Amino acid sequence: MLFNVSYRNPKITNTINQTVGLPFTLKERFALKGIGSGKLYINSSSIEIHNLLVLDSYLNACNIEIRPDGIILGFRSLLESYALIIPYYQLKIYKGKAEEYSIYGNKHFVKIKADSPRIHRFMKKILTLKADHSSSSNQSYY
Repeated sequence: MLFNVSYRNPKITNTINQTVGLPFTLKERFALKGIGSGKLYINSSSIEIHNLLVLDSYLNACNIEIRPDGIILGFRSLLESYALIIPYYQLKIYKGKAEEYSIYGNKHFVKIKADSPRIHRFMKKILTLKADHSSSSNQSYY
């Protein structure tokens, strides 16, 4: 789901919180050693996101926030902030090239440049949390 989150809208906030969970507490953030990615550069994206990114002439960059049930990929275009909400059950991460990760969620995708070890560690953290989440959710059915 792609949302314009530039302005406070309780309906969108509730949808985001129901989809990927409430933000981690400060104690949980310290335990995870951070939940944010920092600046990530976008190599390519799905058509809907690409149409937003080409509106300005700045470098296309994004960041990722980890939530208990998914991730929020945020980016800016023309002074507007957008958030791509991806729950873990829809999240797919591929590493096609040595220095590129592809993040897929439902009908959207973003390919980001991975040119530093911190990005590789962060993606590994997301994949670990996704695996933990799917194993814990599968146990509740038995």
